[in-house]
Amino acid sequence: MQKLAKREEQIMQVFWSLEKAFIKEIIPELPDPKPHYNSVATMVKILEEKGFLAHEAFGNIFRYYPVISRDDYQKHAMKDIVSQYFNNSYPSMLAFFAKEQKISESELNEILDIIKSSKK
Repeated sequence: MQKLAKREEQIMQVFWSLEKAFIKEIIPELPDPKPHYNSVATMVKILEEKGFLAHEAFGNIFRYYPVISRDDYQKHAMKDIVSQYFNNSYPSMLAFFAKEQKISESELNEILDIIKSSKK
């Protein structure tokens, strides 16, 4: 699975939220500055070529929908981050966030509870 560019990921976030949409419905949901319709159409076409989107035709108008789920993309993206920045070590990643005080002790305990409950 390919990594998405920033704007591609923003577009996919909208599709994951809306589930199905025409290009004109995507633009208002994107952050400012809003891209031009043609720019979004081009990026949507690229996302379809990459296998992230598919479409159904209504005459000359296409309604697009995600083919890859948000969860699948998140799993792939997290594996890439852990691989590239933490030498494939989830403990190193958690230690980094704990050290940077981005995770509190209560949050770490919550993570441990989630891990324990998922192993049951």
